Amino acid sequence: MKNKDLKKIIESILLVAEKPVSAKELSRSVEAMISEVQDTLANLIKDYEKRGIKIIRKGDYYSMVTDPECAEYIARFLNEELRHDLSGAALETLSIITYKQPVTRVEIEGIRGVASDQILRNLLIRGLIQEVGRKESPGRPILYGTTMEFLQYFGLEGEHQLPVFELPKKTDLFNDIDTIQEQK
Repeated sequence: MKNKDLKKIIESILLVAEKPVSAKELSRSVEAMISEVQDTLANLIKDYEKRGIKIIRKGDYYSMVTDPECAEYIARFLNEELRHDLSGAALETLSIITYKQPVTRVEIEGIRGVASDQILRNLLIRGLIQEVGRKESPGRPILYGTTMEFLQYFGLEGEHQLPVFELPKKTDLFNDIDTIQEQK
C-alpha cells in the first residue's frame, strides 16, 4: 500500500469513528504494520497543527477533533443552526408547552387552532419535550412538558430565567365584544 493512500485511509477512518481508535485497530483495518500506522498518525498530527481540525492522542488511542481555540465559534454556530432549524410552528408549540405544562395535545391544538401531532413528534425526537404523565380524564391523554435539553438548547440555567408571560388584560374593545356576544 502506498504511504499516501495509507494516510488518506487512516484520516477517513478517524473522521467517521464515533470513538477514539487505537493504532492496533487501525493496523487491522488498513492491513498495515503498527509501526507504519503510528508513523502515518505522527505525520497526520503534524499536518493538522495549524488547521481547524486536530488529531489528538491519549495513550495508544487517536481521535479527530476540532481545534479547541475554535470552540467559542463552533458553539455559536451550532446554537444558531439549531435555533434556525425550529420552524415558527414548532417554536409556537414549544412556547405553549413551556408556559402551560403539563399540557395535552388537544389543549395545544385548541390554542393553536391546527393539528400539532407532527410538531410534537419532532420536538420529542429532538429531546426538547417529554411525556410527563397522563391526564386523569377520559382516554387518559398524554401530558407534555419541557426537558433539561430544552433549557440547554436555549442557554437557560433553569425555568426561573424564562420571560414572564401574562395574558393581556381585557380592554374596552374586549368588553364591547363580550357584551355584543351576550346580546345575541
